[in-house]
Amino acid sequence: MRRYSRRVFHHASKFFRQRSLVEEAAQEVFLKAFTELGSFEGRGSMEGWLTRITTNTCLNLLRSSKRRPESTVSDLTEDETTWLDNNLAGAAMERHQASERSSVAADLAGRVLQRLTPEDQLVLTLIDGEDASVKDVAEMTGWSESKVKVQAFRARRRMREAVEKLLRRKGN
Repeated sequence: MRRYSRRVFHHASKFFRQRSLVEEAAQEVFLKAFTELGSFEGRGSMEGWLTRITTNTCLNLLRSSKRRPESTVSDLTEDETTWLDNNLAGAAMERHQASERSSVAADLAGRVLQRLTPEDQLVLTLIDGEDASVKDVAEMTGWSESKVKVQAFRARRRMREAVEKLLRRKGN
């Protein structure tokens, strides 16, 4: 242990910043090394064998700490708590606004889509709404692929014109 502790501590410190966690990892490593000493076949160096044990032990400790996080909000400094509060509030507000914009856009698209012919509605819903391929839409409708492409192109143009018309009415 005296001979290799420096190496084990150095390697464990690559995984953990807190001294107490490095010490815990080193203790686990030496305990495992002691209990598994009989499995050491001497094909490689003792240092390499301990480094592998250290790596695996540290990874296992990291995995288990993710399953049961021990950090609490009370562990944070006042500056960290303020920063976290501001950023979480900002992120929540952005998500809410994005959701609201998405809902408004979907409502607007639905209203404009209703003004189009059933064929336009069908082709736009399948191609742009459900990401169906031109070939799939042609098979579903019995149209040729070229008709699907032309129908989609014209339907998008009519939808764009309908939106522009709504915007002009709103602007006046």
